[in-house]
Amino acid sequence: MFKKILIANRGEIALRVIRTCREMGIKTVAVYSTADKESLHVKFADEAVCIGKPASFDSYLNIPHIMAAAEITNADAIHPGYGFLAENARFAEICGEHEIKFIGPTPAMINSMGDKITAKETMIKAGVPVVPGGEGLLESLDQAKGMAKEVGYPIILKATAGGGGKGMRVVWEEADMERAYNTAKAEAGASFKNDGIYMEKFVEEPRHIEIQVAGDQYGKVCHLSERDCSIQRRHQKLVEESPSPFMTPELRQRMGDAAIKAASAINYESVGTIEFLVDKHRNFFFMEMNTRIQVEHCVTEEVVNFDLIKEQIKIAAGDSISGLNYEPQMHAIECRINAEDPYNDFRPSPGRINVLHQPGGHGIRVDSHAYAGYTIPPYYDSMIAKIIAVARTREEAINTMHRALSEYVIEGIKTTIPFHLQLMKDERFRSGDFNTKFLESFKMQ
Repeated sequence: MFKKILIANRGEIALRVIRTCREMGIKTVAVYSTADKESLHVKFADEAVCIGKPASFDSYLNIPHIMAAAEITNADAIHPGYGFLAENARFAEICGEHEIKFIGPTPAMINSMGDKITAKETMIKAGVPVVPGGEGLLESLDQAKGMAKEVGYPIILKATAGGGGKGMRVVWEEADMERAYNTAKAEAGASFKNDGIYMEKFVEEPRHIEIQVAGDQYGKVCHLSERDCSIQRRHQKLVEESPSPFMTPELRQRMGDAAIKAASAINYESVGTIEFLVDKHRNFFFMEMNTRIQVEHCVTEEVVNFDLIKEQIKIAAGDSISGLNYEPQMHAIECRINAEDPYNDFRPSPGRINVLHQPGGHGIRVDSHAYAGYTIPPYYDSMIAKIIAVARTREEAINTMHRALSEYVIEGIKTTIPFHLQLMKDERFRSGDFNTKFLESFKMQ
């Protein structure tokens, strides 16, 4: 087992990894930018190293600085968390060159799923359902128009190196194609330094349901059931839950089998997630694979009573997994608390937290790096906490979440707590009648 792990990340996920390492008897190293010197992950780690100025490219994306921090502290492994360098194959490769274990899949596995065209081709060969669409990258506007006629409108343009909704445009008719094509390419190039885009049939009224998987170095792969991530704004998830209210035992079986096929196709090792679109007829299609731990991993942990971070570390250390599949035993809902103003188009609201009171009680878990007196910097993702409610039924979980949100006090900044409070009372949400377009008709009161 590892003696010391450097966490190449910040905020609540860094703190989450530190806590599991402490339980496992592993020493930890935090890295931080000058903007994060007062963050809790810096205070809770055994050691901390400043790696640069506030901008991500000067700190959390600065590979030489991170490797230097690992070497001077004698860390024998690096946990990348999510975001930043978590799915950077070159970073994983550099870790190997320095004989420091990257806690995650191999560079080849990251590459095979990082490019969406390659991933789609791999899934087709593995027999995993994919969204109908053109094969390969679009080379011209004329090609895009011709392919759209074959596929049939509406279609969606996607960045091959994309994520988080960047470089993605839905096109309903040919008259809109030129603007969408040019905008998607420009956004993809600016966001990922790769302006390659491809086309798929746009699935109307879809659910976004993902399957958590784990694989070891010995060829075993299992799934840990699903998470429904359909409540999202501009392709950014806001609420996740397990089990999905749309799920049936038969669909879970089929999706679980497909997820195992997908992970097995690349001999996957580590924890990861296979993301699917599911239409109103319960047909499902592979979207992408996230070759890392995800923000919403806590939902799965609560419904199957399983520490995914610990499993990720053990797999990286060479341990084998049981190979058993897991199904939800409870119901869990996660709300992402962001420093954003839901009454002002979710505008970011960085600044100093003057007062903070976190909820508690039976069935409530809060993962957060925020505290009273902490200043939220404007340079990074706006999420400051995740609150997870767990109960025996979905109705009980929603009621527990509403109670907890109502006692969550954060003063000095705007947060998305009012949004979540209203959502928990919404009759359509409570009935399970929603899809990825739900928030387009949801109005703040």
